[in-house]
Amino acid sequence: MTQGTVPVRSVHAVDEVLPLGRMIAFGLQHVLSMYAGIVAVPLVLASALGLDQDHVVRIVNASFFMCGIATLIQTIGFPGFGARLPLVQGTTFASVATMILIGKQSGLPAIYGAVIAAGIFTVIAAPFFSRLLRFFPPVVTGTVITIIGVSLLPVAIRWAGGGNPAAPDFGSRGNLGLAALTLLFVLLLTRFSKGFWGRIAVLLGLVFGTVVAALLGKASFATVGTAAAVGFTPPFFFGTPTFLLVPILSMILVMLVVMVETTADLLAIGEIVEKPVDAGDVTRGLRADGLSTALGGLFNVFPFTAFAQNVGLVRFTGIKSRFVVAAAGVILLLLGFFPKLGALVASIPLPVLGGAGLVLFGTVAGAGIQTLTRVNLADTRNLTIVAVSVALGVIPATVPTLYQHLPEWASLFLESGITAAALSAILLNILFNIVSTRTERLSYTADATAHVPEVGDIH
Repeated sequence: MTQGTVPVRSVHAVDEVLPLGRMIAFGLQHVLSMYAGIVAVPLVLASALGLDQDHVVRIVNASFFMCGIATLIQTIGFPGFGARLPLVQGTTFASVATMILIGKQSGLPAIYGAVIAAGIFTVIAAPFFSRLLRFFPPVVTGTVITIIGVSLLPVAIRWAGGGNPAAPDFGSRGNLGLAALTLLFVLLLTRFSKGFWGRIAVLLGLVFGTVVAALLGKASFATVGTAAAVGFTPPFFFGTPTFLLVPILSMILVMLVVMVETTADLLAIGEIVEKPVDAGDVTRGLRADGLSTALGGLFNVFPFTAFAQNVGLVRFTGIKSRFVVAAAGVILLLLGFFPKLGALVASIPLPVLGGAGLVLFGTVAGAGIQTLTRVNLADTRNLTIVAVSVALGVIPATVPTLYQHLPEWASLFLESGITAAALSAILLNILFNIVSTRTERLSYTADATAHVPEVGDIH
């Protein structure tokens, strides 16, 4: 090194701090890509439990706030907590069926008590669960990442049609036209724009599609006018949590499923940002899930996990900075204090979101296929692992009623395509590539020993 020069330390793209304006724009793009996932869980739960509109608004606002806190814990982190990777945290759909059952039997306080206890369990179990990382080779991670994208695509397709397949206008020319126009806009920006504008193509596509929808009378901003300017849902708004054994055990089972999904998302984002994920990263990532879930129970919301749709956005834009996602966390947190902003975000028509979602979710599947290119699929064992796991993974999206007569515990694992594919790939990899290899090695050693010549036999 020349005397007087200052050594330059290279910074990984994950730890890169972008200019403030760009971080806000990229962060807002993440928020708009995942807002429907945030509000979906409260809306489904509220409908099933018969909650009034005021309570629904309260839970939605609290969800925005806690999604922001959870995202900051995961991206910025502190000692022992947070993978410090660009992962947006949101409420998981895996918990909905269990929470509805608990709510109908014991009320909202029992739901929140179970959520708090299950979150604490996740924090404690995280280092033990992370030891299973050796069971996630490329044949497993590639399969799971592919299924993450494939299982999300039907969501985007339903959004493109209007959201509710039972609605009279589902799949109407207007809805499909909006979705197609948004998709075309995103594709043209991606093809012909370079640098910053190309990287916010999804954000601009959502804005463009919403403006067109408003001009056609297909976007309503009425809720923006009726929403409060400032508001916050305080902790224990629905009463002091109650801790009942059976609901707690049921929610712990849910969190075991969530831990499998989060591990898959951690490995997926590690592949995309080219930063290998080790057992320590998984431990901290799962602890972040657990801590956020426990805090969520205090703040009137539900279990947390990484949002796969935002993994797709990272892959699509190439923006790998965790601080961009942290900016999304700050925006989400602020939405929890300003209901009008939340109402404005929620005014984006679903067909518009569907058009953008087709790009994002397909990108995740593409990343999984890219990982599988490193696997020797000429080996029938690997090909079988991928084939069976993909088949099980697409069942919930294609035939959602297939498991309706199974016990609840079985449905919990099978009705999530991501979980079903992950468990299948892990177990089949153990059977085909670990147990069989070890058996072959032992057989070879025994055979070789049996044929070692005695000293007296050597001439």
